[in-house]
Amino acid sequence: MAVAQGDTVKVNYTGSLEDGTVFDASERHGGPLQFEVGSGQVIAGFDTAVMGMKPGEQKVITIPPEKAYGNHSEDLVIQAPKKDIPQNENLKPGFVILAKFPDGSEMPARVIKVEGEMVIMDFNHPLAGKTLKFTITVVSVSSAKEKPLSGA
Repeated sequence: MAVAQGDTVKVNYTGSLEDGTVFDASERHGGPLQFEVGSGQVIAGFDTAVMGMKPGEQKVITIPPEKAYGNHSEDLVIQAPKKDIPQNENLKPGFVILAKFPDGSEMPARVIKVEGEMVIMDFNHPLAGKTLKFTITVVSVSSAKEKPLSGA
């Protein structure tokens, strides 16, 4: 049975950058990734790539930034006073902090630079602007047609 919109699939995958650096793999998370195709649970390019695949089938795909984590946006690189950051004692480039906003929301940011009393942070996803390569193997497919209707 080929994967179709709405099906639940389990896949093993390895994700790498264009230079071959592996950034993620299903084995790091204890086994296959399970998701509903078309539900937005995974990046768009990954979702589209599994369509039509069958259990046991493997393929290698390349996903451009706009179908992955988007392009890098300079608007998401901001500067803030060091005193406004609770974890300001040992801030160094590369550190990831959890920024809290007045509305109560939180978002991770990577410290780019510390200049005196100012901190430059990047709120882009770490993979924003990157072309991603995935090796995907479909482990199983549960058809959306086989699922019982709720409330029936």
